Amino acid sequence: MLPAVDAVVAEVARAIDADLPALTDEMTTWFAEVIPEFRHDEAVRRLMVASTSSNLVALVGVLMHSIPVERISVPTAAAEYARRFAQHSLSLEALLRAYRLGEHRFMQWALARMDKIGGMPTHVALAAVAELSLRTSRYIDQVIEGLVDIYETERRLWNSRIGAARAAQIRLVLESDNLCEEEARHLLGMPVTGWHTAAVAWLPAEGPSAPGALDATARLLQEVAGPGTPLTLLADERTMWIWVQHPCPHRLDLGRLREGITSGVRLALGAQAPGLDGFRGSLREAIRARAVVETARDRSVRVLAFDDVAVAALLTAESEDLERWIARVLGDLAADDSGTGQLRDTVRVFLETNGSYTQTAARLHLHKNTVHYRIRKVEEVRGRPLAEDRLDVEVALLAMALLWRRLPKSATTPTAPSG
Repeated sequence: MLPAVDAVVAEVARAIDADLPALTDEMTTWFAEVIPEFRHDEAVRRLMVASTSSNLVALVGVLMHSIPVERISVPTAAAEYARRFAQHSLSLEALLRAYRLGEHRFMQWALARMDKIGGMPTHVALAAVAELSLRTSRYIDQVIEGLVDIYETERRLWNSRIGAARAAQIRLVLESDNLCEEEARHLLGMPVTGWHTAAVAWLPAEGPSAPGALDATARLLQEVAGPGTPLTLLADERTMWIWVQHPCPHRLDLGRLREGITSGVRLALGAQAPGLDGFRGSLREAIRARAVVETARDRSVRVLAFDDVAVAALLTAESEDLERWIARVLGDLAADDSGTGQLRDTVRVFLETNGSYTQTAARLHLHKNTVHYRIRKVEEVRGRPLAEDRLDVEVALLAMALLWRRLPKSATTPTAPSG
């Protein structure tokens, strides 16, 4: 590198250093404007300012004195701010975004000050810009690498420190019927008088572990729900219970949840309900909805609301009783072979369309005569007309479709039909 280029880089760094207090204030104010996670209370805001200042001082030193980046470690204030981010369950992505935005803003300052340096050959100016960009980028990369380790280590430590105590408090609220709402508020650290939506997020047992995926899902659910902080509990290393609260009834955008969930996470939602009973009841529904997701034939479902499968979800508790009842209602129509499964699919749509052969044929892309044949075949297989116990048949078909993996194999071995 030309000595002249080194000199220009150092001169730009000195010019920035002269304005550093004002530039630090400018950058921290900007962070709070563009990144919601940077809108802290006063104590944390002061730490954020110290973190930004320490990074700017270190970067200016690197440029001014040609300090090799390999010798740079994460500034103390920046490391502590990353730990505070982890303790408050704030997003690592937001922290890293601030560093990249800060890099861009710093280069704008550098170019503005370089523009004031006169008498510089074009090739020196271009080389100096390239060197400024390279050193700044290397500094940011070096610090980010250290920050990721600091954040993830602190997140694990923090979870282990407070996880057991918080889990005990949440479980006490869930299991103690004699608690009043004020006592629950004290234990949870949040009021319970609003409207609650509970969810169960989990990673499949056979898939790889993704430590941050469950936390990211909790943040996504809160973003969809609106402003606030989710209450979370790790039920086990692959399962998280999540609650979000609203001041009034609020419809969640399930489409946005489906688009935003990553890393193989699946999500089951309880219905929204008010007060302490809603806090508890919504979780029970989310757990039942999870049972439906895990036992349905369709393994592609990633987000499921309890209200969409309430009938099947309420049947998940006593699988042996359920299988015997299905066998009685469906008779040979419960057999586990492709031909009988085709009959079940046809009759389920037939009943959903209020017995319309035309609509059933359209939905299944069949000829109307084929639907007539299959419905007659269904009644032959069962040994009695569909109209005789239509509601029972609908529920039994729904249970077989959604709870297939929960039912023991004997569920597909029919008993003699009643009546």
